[in-house]
This record gives sequence, C-alpha cells and structure tokens, in this order.
Amino acid sequence: MKITFFFSLLLFITSVFGQTRQVCFSFDDLPVVGYGITDTTYQKQLTDRLVGALVKNRIPAIGFVNEKKMYEAGQTSPYQEKLLKSWLDHGLELGNHTYSHPDYNMVTYREFTEDLLKGETLIRKLLHDKGKALKYFRHPFLHVGPTKAKADSLDAFLASHGYTTAPVTIDNEDYLFALAYHRANIKKDTAQMKRIGADFLVYMEAKMKYYEKQSIVLFGREIPQILLLHASLLNADYTDALAAIFRKNGYAFVSMDSALKDTAYRTEITVYGKWGISWIDKWALSQGKKGDFFKEEPVTPEYINKLSAQ
Repeated sequence: MKITFFFSLLLFITSVFGQTRQVCFSFDDLPVVGYGITDTTYQKQLTDRLVGALVKNRIPAIGFVNEKKMYEAGQTSPYQEKLLKSWLDHGLELGNHTYSHPDYNMVTYREFTEDLLKGETLIRKLLHDKGKALKYFRHPFLHVGPTKAKADSLDAFLASHGYTTAPVTIDNEDYLFALAYHRANIKKDTAQMKRIGADFLVYMEAKMKYYEKQSIVLFGREIPQILLLHASLLNADYTDALAAIFRKNGYAFVSMDSALKDTAYRTEITVYGKWGISWIDKWALSQGKKGDFFKEEPVTPEYINKLSAQ
C-alpha cells in the first residue's frame, strides 16, 4: 500500500510540474528481420512502413546493422544499401551490431572483435557520406561478456575504436511476438495477427511501466529509457500504435545521444554472467537486489511462446 501510494504521488508530482519522461527507440538486426524472405518488394514495404512511422511520430530512432545481410553472392547489394540509406535520408541514425550476430558468450574475444570490425565497413561509409560518424555499438543478444575480464577486454576494444556501447533499459521479448506474427502472416491468418498485435501493445505498455518503477527504486527518479525493438514486420505495423502508448504515458522521444547524457548511465556494473538483460537489471544486481526486486516483471503470453517455438 505504501509503495503504491509512493508511485501515485510521484506520478502526480511529475504531471503537475510538467516533467517529461523520455525514451529512445532503438532497432536491432537491420536492414530487416525477414526470416528468410528475400523478396525485395516485401523488404522495401517493411522498411517504408517502419521508417514512415518513425518519421510521422518524430522519433529520432537508431537502427543497428548486421552487415552480413548487405551482401549477395559475395557482393554488396545495392538494394540492401538503399534500405539503410532510407534510414539516414529520413534523419535516423545507424550503429554497428556486428557482421554476423555472433554470441560473445560462445566465441573468443578475437573472433568477436574481428566480426565487429567486419560489420562496420559499409555503415561507416554511409554515415560518412551524410557527414556523420559511426559511434554506437549494440551487443548481439545483449551479451557483454560472461566474466569481468572478458567484458573489460571488449569495453577497452570498443573505446579504442571510438565506439560507445548502446545499452538497453526496456528489455522485452518483441522478437517472440514478431516471429509469431510472421508465421500468422505467412498463413494469411489476419485474425491471429490482430490478436498478436493487440497483446503485443498491452505487453509493451506493461514493460514500460515496470521499468519506470524499477528506475525509481534504483535512482529515486525516472531516467531516460532506451527501448529495444527489432526491424520486423510486427514493428513495421505497430510502431505507430506503440508511439501513441508512450505519448499517452507522458513520454518525449529522444536520441541515443540525449538519453546517455543522464548520469544514471555511468552507474557501475560489478556483476557478470551469461545473461542478456536490461541495464536496469544489471545495476540492480550490482546493488545486491534479489529475487523480490524482479518478481513483478511482465511475462510473454504462453500462446506467443508456443507459436514462436513451432
């Protein structure tokens, strides 16, 4: 009861004094999450809808690229390059998500860093052509290193190559919803697609509110959040509705640069493992938080787990 009153009071104070919540939208696995669909019309329509929703809602999003998707028969695909240029042409940002999406828990430091550098060739040029620099790196699976030594080695490598880690605070399983949605789309099951989309929005709003509360417990205030999404058909169709939910809850859309100015992002992490989790969870574990701290985290509906596992 006391905790509920505390959060209600804080939200009232926030609304009265006009303090605006902030969120950065970030998308992994560009150019698109196609699940093997190589049809260029499909990929263009997906990209156009996703980029269009971001532009319409004035969201300064950043997309993280796997450059392996940029090649066909060993040659750079002009078509895939156009998809990335569309992001930049509309004022959006790009970052490095490695070449082939390796798991840092499963490969050596050398293998991972070689793949990382291979993944910057094209995007660095595209950004340069727009007068921009390549700054941000997003870890595949959010795996930063299972031990302090391995994590520190990669951090030092990133710093020496001019990269800033792009963290995530609102972690979620949008990729499971996206796979279920894709499979319903293949079957042309529009009723199932609508159900998945509606439940996805409910789930994402619950995740948003959960991490708001967690940040208050850790920092005594809300922090600019960084939302993880993927460049999927689901998000192409539902980013507009997702943006409306964030606006309804008092959020302004900000860039990665802006979000990371907050001092919370300089909070030390002292625990390591094979998990791929929110930075809020990492900070909580580093502060000695236990199971009860995490018990209210929203879960993915069981039918989504089953559909995505088929």
